[in-house]
Amino acid sequence: MLHIPGVLTPEQVGRMRAALAGADWVDGRASVGTQGAQVKRNRQLAEGSPLAVELGSIIARALTANPLFFAAALPLRILPPYFNSYAGGENYGLHIDGAIRTPAGNGPTLRADVSTTVFLSEPDEYEGGELVVMDAYGAHEVKLPAGDAIVYPSSSVHRVNPVTAGERVASFLWTQSMVRDDWKRTMLLDLDQNIQKLRGEHGDNEATVGLTGHYHNLLRMWAET
Repeated sequence: MLHIPGVLTPEQVGRMRAALAGADWVDGRASVGTQGAQVKRNRQLAEGSPLAVELGSIIARALTANPLFFAAALPLRILPPYFNSYAGGENYGLHIDGAIRTPAGNGPTLRADVSTTVFLSEPDEYEGGELVVMDAYGAHEVKLPAGDAIVYPSSSVHRVNPVTAGERVASFLWTQSMVRDDWKRTMLLDLDQNIQKLRGEHGDNEATVGLTGHYHNLLRMWAET
């Protein structure tokens, strides 16, 4: 899991919240399969609606321009973002995201490798509503400031806790990575971040150039395009 702060500016968040305040929400079960529909209780913008497309393009551009997101996800394709709302006890029980996603309008299918949630409500605006991601080390609760994103493997079992007061508004999306395997992406991110630290401390030298070459050769070996 990776926390990416400040994907959206406060001004962008404010404009999105104002637009979403008057939105027509539909049943969130419209976008999930049989298993997900049994445990999903929330509302979302209709997939492909003009507002979802307009706001989703802003989020997609912000993410692809973010160096940390790019290094972590190594995006090949990004599914147009969705928007959801939880209030009045709404929640999404334990589930796993479908491996293959098809956008509205029958666009090209996408393999969901990386899941991303961009928070649009401040944590003090609602009670509950934590995103809980399960892995071999236990359950990890996430509740971030508006404009921040959390990135995690789509293969993770996760849930959204009931929102018992206020309203939780967020955007969520899936990315097909150039590197399918999560462990390989993790190693590449770790190598990239350490190269950046070394460059910051020592500038470009023989060692940093060599490590950069090693990074790109691994990416060349593992990437699918």
